[in-house]
Amino acid sequence: MTVVDTALRDALRTLKLSGMLDTLDARLAQARGGELGHLEFLQTLCHDEIGRRELTAMGRRLRRAHFDTETTLEEFDFHASPKLPAAQIRDLAALRWLHAGESVILYGPVGVGKTHVAQALGHMAIRHGADVRFAKTSRVLADLAGGHADGTWGRRLRELARPPVLILDDFGMRELTARQADDLYELINERAGRSLVLTSNRSPVDWYPLFPNAVVAESLLDRLINTSHQVFMNGPSYRPNKRPRSVTSDKNKTTG
Repeated sequence: MTVVDTALRDALRTLKLSGMLDTLDARLAQARGGELGHLEFLQTLCHDEIGRRELTAMGRRLRRAHFDTETTLEEFDFHASPKLPAAQIRDLAALRWLHAGESVILYGPVGVGKTHVAQALGHMAIRHGADVRFAKTSRVLADLAGGHADGTWGRRLRELARPPVLILDDFGMRELTARQADDLYELINERAGRSLVLTSNRSPVDWYPLFPNAVVAESLLDRLINTSHQVFMNGPSYRPNKRPRSVTSDKNKTTG
């Protein structure tokens, strides 16, 4: 290693350009072998640094999302349930709804893959630079209730309103109290112009009776439902396809 090489490495460390530092040996070898000119060498190192920073930033966004599991649409087995609207779901992966500040409602029976698809859409949004939060609706309501108790309701509401995508899993599971309905109203109103992704076992038209106040229900749900992309997911349970095969079943298949 020459004095110049050592000085360059020290400079990269000082500037916190670890992406360049990680690939420096390979790029120097390419340059010395005549594969890269002076400008190409510098440009390639810059691209290495940009790639490293993008991966680091994406990792931070994934951690902040608090997904149950990191899933992607590429992993989803549409062949396991031919009734699912695969074309409609794949169209959502283009994220036009996100850029337009629109919402997505995934509804249907238990186990058809709604949560998987919701998290996969969130993962896609993160890959395109957006911040995402994932939470069970019951957990969000409990968190806001805690804010009423300790005087931090406003701060908690702002935190939920901030990310461009908020995924509320298991929306409309049970009847709401008046305070829960008001909290949902304030949350969705505060998130105007930012996307929601909701999963539910109920059809959106069946959400209205869950609200104790019909005026709040109509004001909230009419606006939400009429401006959302609705996807009805039906078919056999997707969960058995995700279970690991047991050793016993493998032996039975071998000997049967």
